[in-house]
Amino acid sequence: RLRSAPLTVRFVTNTTKESKRDLLERLTGLGFDIAEHEIFTSLTAARNLLEQQQVRPLLLVDDKALPDFTGIGTDNPNAVVVGLAPEHFHYEMMNRAFR
Repeated sequence: RLRSAPLTVRFVTNTTKESKRDLLERLTGLGFDIAEHEIFTSLTAARNLLEQQQVRPLLLVDDKALPDFTGIGTDNPNAVVVGLAPEHFHYEMMNRAFR
């Protein structure tokens, strides 16, 4: 019924553990009829902000989330993006982030 209404449909989540593509595969596997462009995640919001501000992030996100940042320059970072990624929260990485 929503799809036939004059509305834009979006599926919104705050997950930072998986890419939009992985989330799409999981949801369609559960039987949801969803297109990738209908999914909006916190990673989508972060990417949009990075592009708007034209910054180069140090990405402290789960490795499964990295595809959502394809094409974003990360050399000589001047910003930090933090997601749920306990494997990246260690002394060396935190030192890089604070620098």
